[in-house]
Amino acid sequence: MRIAIVNDVRIATEALRRVVCSDPSHTVAWTAGDGAEAIRRCEEDRPDVVLMDLVMPGMNGAQATKEIMRRCPCPILVVTATVAGNYSLVCQALGYGAFDAVATPVLGDMAPAQAGAVLLEKLDHVSKIRSRLMVQTGTPAAAVVKTAKPAEFDHRQLPLVAIGASTGGPQAVQTILSKLPQDFPAAILIVQHISADFADSLATWLSESCKRTVRTVHDGDRPQAGIVLVAETDDHMVMRPDGTLAYTKEPAENPFRPSVDVLFHSLARHWRRPSVAALLTGIGRDGALGLLELRQAGWHTIVQDERTSVVYGMPQAASQLGAAVEILPIEEIAASAAHQINRWKNSR
Repeated sequence: MRIAIVNDVRIATEALRRVVCSDPSHTVAWTAGDGAEAIRRCEEDRPDVVLMDLVMPGMNGAQATKEIMRRCPCPILVVTATVAGNYSLVCQALGYGAFDAVATPVLGDMAPAQAGAVLLEKLDHVSKIRSRLMVQTGTPAAAVVKTAKPAEFDHRQLPLVAIGASTGGPQAVQTILSKLPQDFPAAILIVQHISADFADSLATWLSESCKRTVRTVHDGDRPQAGIVLVAETDDHMVMRPDGTLAYTKEPAENPFRPSVDVLFHSLARHWRRPSVAALLTGIGRDGALGLLELRQAGWHTIVQDERTSVVYGMPQAASQLGAAVEILPIEEIAASAAHQINRWKNSR
């Protein structure tokens, strides 16, 4: 892949160049020293991936990500000195369309491939996603979805809202959580395509910006009313028949991790109505089939509209399958979810 490097520190740029070139399948397309230059270079010569620093003079990396995704969209990987230390800016960049974040590798005495192993792994992940998308274009002719099995335990009718998101998802999720009533009685589950080392920072950012209890899911946790639970590993989050949450590596071949489809399929089998599922902005088709299965199981299903999506891949795929009861701008999804849950409360 042709990879662009955006960083104002020469030693960091050189370290990234060595890591990229340690893999013969990658080449450096160009380098830029700030966000404004990165935008210009992307418009002139769009690379396969941009490695975007955050803290730079003039325009920071989050704003540059926003402009690149608006003018000449391409995959952007945030590379910063400390992910946890810059989690607010990282979340902004992810909300504007960056697909993941990683710490800047420090070479020291290590070989570039060894020091940059995590970065190279994420680049390999991008390559796999791009390959998958090449064979997933077009409208599917038909979808075969298994009929959901009845729930195997008494959930006492706790309402649930399940949200799946990818590119641009953090900001979209933040919008929904901010607009829900503070006394919202439903449990909330979130699957965001994000690496495990950033899940805690995402939960912290959502908690602080939305003034809600948000935490990552541990194996064996149960959904709780008013609590927002975020998937925290690179494995897939699932609902077990006993109503507890767990992680699974299968399907191992799925490049979207954690997968929205895997969670949605398990919820269709093991969680009763009344419940709401929303599929938000993101690249690819993950979540489309799962959302269809939830609709067929009686859930109220929502997809984000094209105008407010950073990438209209996942919502579009679900819409083409007929999986959505509603197609809404991101600003209206919280109100719809709250309306559905209140209808359930008032009918009891």
